[in-house]
Amino acid sequence: MKNNQNQQAPPERPGIGMPRVLRAQQPDREARAFLRLANISTSLHPAEDYSLPRLRQGWRLAALALGRNPPVRSVTEQMIDGPGGAIALRIFKPDNATQPQPAFMWFFGGGFIIGDLDTADGICRSIALAANCIVIAVRYRLAPEHNLSAGRADALAALEWVAKNGKQLGIDTTRLAIGGDSAGGNLCAAVAQESLRRGGPVLSLQVLVYPATELVDRFPSYVENAYGRTLLTDHAVQWIERTLAPSLDTLDLLDPWYSPRRNPDMHDLAPAVIVSAGFDPIRDDGLDYAARLRADDVPVELLHYRGQFHGFLNFDSVNGASRDALQRIGDALKGAFARQPAADRTIEIADRLPRKHSRLRCTADELAISTLTTWVVTERWGIVLLRLLSPKASKVCGLLIKPWFLPTAMLRRKAISGLDRMAARQTWPTEKNCTVNP
Repeated sequence: MKNNQNQQAPPERPGIGMPRVLRAQQPDREARAFLRLANISTSLHPAEDYSLPRLRQGWRLAALALGRNPPVRSVTEQMIDGPGGAIALRIFKPDNATQPQPAFMWFFGGGFIIGDLDTADGICRSIALAANCIVIAVRYRLAPEHNLSAGRADALAALEWVAKNGKQLGIDTTRLAIGGDSAGGNLCAAVAQESLRRGGPVLSLQVLVYPATELVDRFPSYVENAYGRTLLTDHAVQWIERTLAPSLDTLDLLDPWYSPRRNPDMHDLAPAVIVSAGFDPIRDDGLDYAARLRADDVPVELLHYRGQFHGFLNFDSVNGASRDALQRIGDALKGAFARQPAADRTIEIADRLPRKHSRLRCTADELAISTLTTWVVTERWGIVLLRLLSPKASKVCGLLIKPWFLPTAMLRRKAISGLDRMAARQTWPTEKNCTVNP
């Protein structure tokens, strides 16, 4: 590992193709509805009231409940040898392909502290179907039980194992990509850099979803967003820092192995998809990293959701922007695996600006979105909790209520589609309208 104790913080890169609007005037409507429910929950039961095991379980259940978790052909788990013991891989296959398929490895988020294969389950299923590829979620070691180098060592070892042994899983090892969200985005960026330095497998794409690329300095987006009513607040960040503190002894966080944006040379890295959110305290981490990659001639497809919050990708059962982002990631992977030229562009996605309506119409729309969101959240939490308490009872109830559930589900989908008014626009290098994914 390199030692950069004397390295100064690199200056921010000038914004090459940065979004024209960093943050919407307010969160998108579905984001607002979801955040209202989330903030009610956290105000009643603050995170600091829970033990770490309970917090991990709570995040696991939330991800399982509020992700769509669509069915795929098969889901299996495999243990491989790692630098600190066995590493668990969860392998999602979209179909029964007889020919080797490309593979995408996913590193889950959670501040390096929480998260597991279940919190990545819905994301991996959706991407496997959208990209028509094998997706592999990696369970890496977490803090504070392990220091911060352990998780990235596991992530790198998993990539090297798949590159060497993937054929036995039906993987075309000449077409590999990696990705992750938040802390997982940090691991993805670090592993992409280290693998290139070592002469490891050539990656088709790296997917960084609201990545934490800087672990020392803070960007302006922190002051702008960390003190609002979002999921990642200043209070949450302070808790993460306190929890991580014991695992940071002897580590040099200025090293690009921990803060990937501090790498002075990013030439020859894999093309990137970077997803950013306007109301995210670490929004500018991802935007700065996109600018640095582009400055070193690495193509970047920057997908900026200016009305979204940190963590939104996990909640695609109640958030159209989440579904849109997952589909766009899948499309980018499909193109990369087909060896198409990498996209180098910026697309901004948000609620479509409505025509002037009466205050009564706006209030009615807001109430409808809040009602539908509460309906979905309540229903899905109930299903997950029942499954946790009694899998057999959950299955029986599912069979009994399915005939009644289908009509209401169709009605709800129709109502949501009628209220869904997202717009996507490419703002760099040339401006044009883009398709909004369903």
